[in-house]
Amino acid sequence: MSVPRPPIATEPVEPGLAAAPRAPELALEGEPPPRGALPESLPPPSTAAGKLVRALTSWRTASVSLLSFSSGLPLGLVYIAIPDWLFKSGVDIKTVGLITLVQFPWMLKVVWSPLLDRYTPPWLGRRRGWAAVAQVALMILGFALAGVGDRPDAPWIIGALAMAIAFASATQDIAIDAYAVDVLRADEQGIAVGAKTAIYRGAMYVSGGLAITAAGAWSWPVVNVGLALLFVPMLVITVLAPEPRVVPPPARSLQEAVWAPLAEIVRRPRALEILAFVVCYKLADNLAGALLRPFLAHLGYSDFDRGVTLATVALAATLIGTFLGAALTTVIGLGHALWIFGFLQALSNIGYLVLADSPPDRGLLVGAMGFENLTQGMGTGAFSVLLFRLTQKRFSATQYALFTCLFSLPRLASGPISGILVDRMGWTNFLWMTIAACIPGLLLLQRFVPLGAREPTLEARPAETPAS
Repeated sequence: MSVPRPPIATEPVEPGLAAAPRAPELALEGEPPPRGALPESLPPPSTAAGKLVRALTSWRTASVSLLSFSSGLPLGLVYIAIPDWLFKSGVDIKTVGLITLVQFPWMLKVVWSPLLDRYTPPWLGRRRGWAAVAQVALMILGFALAGVGDRPDAPWIIGALAMAIAFASATQDIAIDAYAVDVLRADEQGIAVGAKTAIYRGAMYVSGGLAITAAGAWSWPVVNVGLALLFVPMLVITVLAPEPRVVPPPARSLQEAVWAPLAEIVRRPRALEILAFVVCYKLADNLAGALLRPFLAHLGYSDFDRGVTLATVALAATLIGTFLGAALTTVIGLGHALWIFGFLQALSNIGYLVLADSPPDRGLLVGAMGFENLTQGMGTGAFSVLLFRLTQKRFSATQYALFTCLFSLPRLASGPISGILVDRMGWTNFLWMTIAACIPGLLLLQRFVPLGAREPTLEARPAETPAS
């Protein structure tokens, strides 16, 4: 018996964007559901519950989340495992310290991100194509790293390979972040942010701490071969991941790829205020966290508490907070989430004031750290969704890389600033000051998300129609 084909809902197409081939949202009787399709029994997506369920069951959400494992693997290897490997092999600490500078490609990725907006590989489209190229490069570099695994006398060769891994990884991050901006629907962004953060941290654990332990049991060549082979399933996911339904055209020239994303941001109403908000929203957290371990040492907490206890509680609370914050953003709206989590992440520093006036107490430490990292994660989840909304899809590689670089600036500058302030003010006054540091971010938030508004009133403009 034939079943009438249901009408297919269409999404508005921005001017200048080419519509990609569409699969039906609902499967016909006897046909397998297409990728990203919804069963007919789900609640209507117009409801909060329906949007949450659709986000959780979407192949788009799953693809973006799983690809974050590929992003986390190289960072754990370069940031955690390689310095430990070199030092344990007898390389002097000064050389190890210099080799850690190979991490700079992650900080400067915005410099070459326009290339990914301008040029399209001949396979898999602009975003997945570049991700696949980077993954193949990372796999080859992993095998090369395994080839020097028994040569501790060649630290500079290992450093050069680590630099190449960092560059390929940063390129992969640009492509995967741009893909997430392009492919995710608004009601899928929150869930995807939470899931990708958790999986990203899990990948860092695999290529960092777990790799160090495995190398002690076997050898670094075996571990590096294993890490390289992990990019094979990542490449499969990249190939199978769905293309965006609306495919933005590439920039018409490299000059346009460099200047058009910046010009589009500057032309927006209140552009400077939005950029300042990106810098300031997490300022209180960055200042309080910059010298957290010296603060705990000053209070007399043990090495175990500053190490294992702090790392375990911080990781668990941050992951839970990020996933919870991102999920709640889908339900309550981005505007409400930014305000609520903004207040909570500022007030969470009160826990450190309690620690400052108390003798060392592990229970207090766990409570203060747990609440601070939980609220910090919730704020990060909502803020990451905002960055998706601010990014124009046509130039998503360059704009998202720029936003994330701006977001990282306070974290880089907080250490020296915090040290000077603590020396001048003392710990207690400094912690009160970090709570007040949330005020600039919230004042800027009021400019484009008035208190009580469910959603921001300012997002990325549609792409302009290319000249024929």
